[in-house]
Amino acid sequence: MKKYILPLIVCGVMGVLNCIARLSTSFADFYAENIFRFISVPFAFFSGIFPFSLGEFLIVAGLVLVAVGVPLTVILLIFGKNYRKKTISVFAVSVLWIFTFVLSAETLNCFIMYQCTPFSEKYLNSTEHKRSELISLYSALIEKTNLLSESVSRDGDGRFVFMGDIQTEARSAMKSIGEDYPQLSGYYPRAKPIQFSYFMSQSHLLGIYFPFSMEANYNNDMVNTNLPDTVCHEYSHLKGFMQEDEANFIAFLATTHYSESTEMQYSGYLSALEYVHNQIYEKNIIEAYYLTDKVSDNVKRDWFRFLPDTYWEDNKEKEVIPTEKVSSASTTAMDTNIKMNGRQDGVESYSQMVNLLLDYYF
Repeated sequence: MKKYILPLIVCGVMGVLNCIARLSTSFADFYAENIFRFISVPFAFFSGIFPFSLGEFLIVAGLVLVAVGVPLTVILLIFGKNYRKKTISVFAVSVLWIFTFVLSAETLNCFIMYQCTPFSEKYLNSTEHKRSELISLYSALIEKTNLLSESVSRDGDGRFVFMGDIQTEARSAMKSIGEDYPQLSGYYPRAKPIQFSYFMSQSHLLGIYFPFSMEANYNNDMVNTNLPDTVCHEYSHLKGFMQEDEANFIAFLATTHYSESTEMQYSGYLSALEYVHNQIYEKNIIEAYYLTDKVSDNVKRDWFRFLPDTYWEDNKEKEVIPTEKVSSASTTAMDTNIKMNGRQDGVESYSQMVNLLLDYYF
């Protein structure tokens, strides 16, 4: 029985910390600003030693362990009659420790920060905005994106290609923004591509943050014009900003206002323009539709691009599970996770970045 005590105590402590964070925003803020960095930096530095995504490796290892461990346990229970009690004990302890590790990593590196004071309340004057302000924002983003589109590298089809060093540019931008927003200051590891990027594509994921390895990971199959915004988004999670709209907004600020690279700036403005464009049409703001005609041909060739044009045809042999099922399951899992952490808008929280843009501009 003693072998169960320590993991159960740890799980109990994690449960208490989650409850305190839910009940006290001040506690969550203090933890994010004063304690989290002493946990995240060593984690990130250690995982950064590995040239591959340690988080992805742990997930694959976990799946292999389940695929091998469960049948092996069943076999031992059937044929090892004299060792059944020991087999059950080893299996139970192993499962308990794995659960304890996952719960601890999620709590210390993710769940508590979900309960922090919203970015808009800490740094912006959050308020309700008029339709006219959203229209003005749409117009301003179109003008800026059109201008930048003339100065970036393009391929033979006239589409934007990011030619810079994403590792250097993204970390430089995040360190610069950290001078004005102290919680974002400090060490940033190299962002890592995911080897099973096809599965991410099926899930419509550009990037992913692994709290149990403190890594910023990205979909290596997507068009690289998404890299600046995606990497900076995941980097913001490493510093304790877990809300997706906040991570989107921080990525926008980092790429557009704290980077000297035109390509970084263009990627950031392009992403923001897409969100605002969607908001304009979802809210049926008809009086703003004429502005869409002002979007330049360069921008129209670049926006709303996730994957290469022939991606699905070229990778058809990789489809083990139908993409529709993977996408649906992924969206449901993400939506549930976000709602469990206090955001009732779920995956729709990504688009709430528009509210932060309005707070910032107006």
